[in-house]
Amino acid sequence: MIINREPLSMAEALKYIKKDETFGAEVIGFIKKFAKMKKEKANELKKKIRALELIKVKEEHIAKIIDLMPETKEDLNKIFSNVGLDEDEVQKIINTVKEFK
Repeated sequence: MIINREPLSMAEALKYIKKDETFGAEVIGFIKKFAKMKKEKANELKKKIRALELIKVKEEHIAKIIDLMPETKEDLNKIFSNVGLDEDEVQKIINTVKEFK
């Protein structure tokens, strides 16, 4: 049952998946294989990106930034395919992500 529609990073989604559900163990294994960081670090990065107060950056963008941890402008632009970020916004996001590498 859907209670709330909120974009989550893979690390944050782990707390909602139960191993005993159909395919639950498989999903958990997949997430652990591809998640770049633990939930606590993901939450900290989310707070730092929000603190940048960039109007164009939405919650779904933040979740993808946490999942993909882009290191270059080109990588970041793949996440923001429908939004044009200026050079200053790109640098702020990239520098924030680099703090968590």
